[in-house]
Amino acid sequence: MPRQRRTGSYAVGRARQDAILDTATERFAETGYHRTSMGRIAADVGLSEPGLRHHFPTKKHLLVAVAGRRFDLLAAWAREAPRPDDGTRPFRVMLSITERMVTQPGLIELFVLMSAEAAGPGSPAHDLYATHYDQVVRAITGEFHSAAEQGFLRADIDYEAVARRYIAMSDGLQLQWVLSGGTLDLVGLMRGYLEQLALTLQTSSAPLDPTPVV
Repeated sequence: MPRQRRTGSYAVGRARQDAILDTATERFAETGYHRTSMGRIAADVGLSEPGLRHHFPTKKHLLVAVAGRRFDLLAAWAREAPRPDDGTRPFRVMLSITERMVTQPGLIELFVLMSAEAAGPGSPAHDLYATHYDQVVRAITGEFHSAAEQGFLRADIDYEAVARRYIAMSDGLQLQWVLSGGTLDLVGLMRGYLEQLALTLQTSSAPLDPTPVV
């Protein structure tokens, strides 16, 4: 019986944390991190502010948890992206993620904000971001290597460097998108970049029509 009680308490606590993160993600996305108070999030969830701080001591801790959720969402989008077995898969996955990102503009703003916060070694987000980037670099590099092994892409390329340049392009364009107030054509710019990248990396014998690569 005590074990069931502990298990039930854990489940309730986890459900409460999920509700807090759902609300915080929505609030941060809609009104921005700086304009959202811990008190407002607590009220939305039906908690007192001390009750909220029992789960997340500071707003920065809450922001880190929300950022972790965003990374999980991006990973899910990558898994759900079109994956044709014709050498275009790495490019289509990248473009698909960008297309879905612009449907949640608040999360782009949140990512840009968190990137600056995570740069400091003492930031609670530092390790989370460092791990995330390592994982993304490995995943993208693996996609390129797979296409190269099938003969669709050149084999004489440092694909880890390509992956890092892609990430730099994506992150930089997200920052510019935020600075433009959302008017920058993020998807169009990424599409153009990926089309040029595909033309550079594909083998001369690869059965790819350059126009519809992405």
